[in-house]
Amino acid sequence: MFARAGSFSLWVWRNKPEIWILAGLFLAGLLLLAFGHIAEEVLEGDAATFDQTVMLALRNPADPSDPIGPPWLEEAARDITALGSYAVLGLVFLSVIAYLLMSRERATALWVSASVIGGVLLSNALKFAFARPRPELMSHAARVFSSSFPSGHATLSAVTFLTLGALLASTHESQRIRVFFIGIAVAITIAIGLSRIYLGVHYPTDVLAGWCIGAAWAALCWTIARWLQQRGDIEPAKADAVKAGDRANG
Repeated sequence: MFARAGSFSLWVWRNKPEIWILAGLFLAGLLLLAFGHIAEEVLEGDAATFDQTVMLALRNPADPSDPIGPPWLEEAARDITALGSYAVLGLVFLSVIAYLLMSRERATALWVSASVIGGVLLSNALKFAFARPRPELMSHAARVFSSSFPSGHATLSAVTFLTLGALLASTHESQRIRVFFIGIAVAITIAIGLSRIYLGVHYPTDVLAGWCIGAAWAALCWTIARWLQQRGDIEPAKADAVKAGDRANG
């Protein structure tokens, strides 16, 4: 059953790209609505009880500055949270752009650049607009330099890793490999967001909002890229290009 479902989705991917474009727009719209709902709850103060309950559940009742769990868990959380930092994401981004340029995929490099840089600008604009103070229930287990809503780590990890996951998935025909790449991107994004809550540097609603707006931006950028591929304005996905070449030679 799963094999048939995978074959059908792959057939739709190749032969009915407009369906995927509409699905991408629909997903982006749903995520934007979710972000708007979370933002409204935060602005009205209705999210305070939820945020406080979750954050205190992750702290030592005798010492709110101490996250629950052994010391190695806190160190692991710091390592994971670093994956969403500007330094790490910047290195990943520049490495991917260099690879794409070396592969003569200039239009794809431009698309990835627009996706990631646009996500950075969007994240910082939202932080400036909402200017939500950082959590004050406990001391932070990591240094912070900006306002709280939405979480920049959650937003930018969603933008970067989901965009790159979609890019890697487009290089393979295998449905399992496509799902694997997207699944890894989602898992890393979720882990980074959870680490921000665990370390006490963000409210849960900051992270939820960051995931929503970051994933919405990634879905929108992917949808635009798919549309441009159909127009021939950027390079087609490698798996699609190979398939087209096979049909031409056959």
